[in-house]
Amino acid sequence: MSRPVSLDRAAAGLRALPPSCGPVRLIAVDGHAGSGKSTFAGRLAEALGGAPVLRLDDIATHDELFAWTGRLAEQVIGPWSRGESALYHPYDWNLRRFGEPRSLPAAPVVLVEGVGAGRRALRPRLARLLWMERGPEESWARGRHRDGPALSGFWDGWTAAERRHFADDPSRPFADTLVRELPEGYEWLPGPGATAGANHSLTERDHSDRRTERSEIHPGGCSNSA
Repeated sequence: MSRPVSLDRAAAGLRALPPSCGPVRLIAVDGHAGSGKSTFAGRLAEALGGAPVLRLDDIATHDELFAWTGRLAEQVIGPWSRGESALYHPYDWNLRRFGEPRSLPAAPVVLVEGVGAGRRALRPRLARLLWMERGPEESWARGRHRDGPALSGFWDGWTAAERRHFADDPSRPFADTLVRELPEGYEWLPGPGATAGANHSLTERDHSDRRTERSEIHPGGCSNSA
């Protein structure tokens, strides 16, 4: 029978990881739209003592559902790699324009949450990649139910775009941990990207894949947009 893992213990393991982006331990929470990423990231951030959360919904736009790596590199990754606070303009999905600038400190642990958080351009900057273990059809059904019929047209376009993105740039094969939602809490399982074998735990880490990964986001903040 599956048992949930204490988020406090999980948080302690994440704090123990080496920094991955300047002084920041950048933790990605990826998965299909509607898989529960936002709720999980919020709870994990609370267990981390109020860790900042960068939500990729603030970086993406209607016209750039996944072609946002350049903006992320310039406004967020570059400053963090230099130990500076990020300053980005969150996108307003209702007004279809960018809002006032928002600061995000180079905290010891920062969560980046959203579809594509574990993409190849970001993986060299991640201390850990967590994948919400819920299939696409179930996730999308949950998302459609949450957003209601008014956004059914958007969801039609989104699911097609998400399929294309993950077909070209999958995240799950590189996940260190698979996070499965239980009736109470979350189960943590070794992901396909884990290299420590059956005894791999949240506090263990092998960075060899990070060192060999082709970096598309460089320390100075330049990138190749996806």
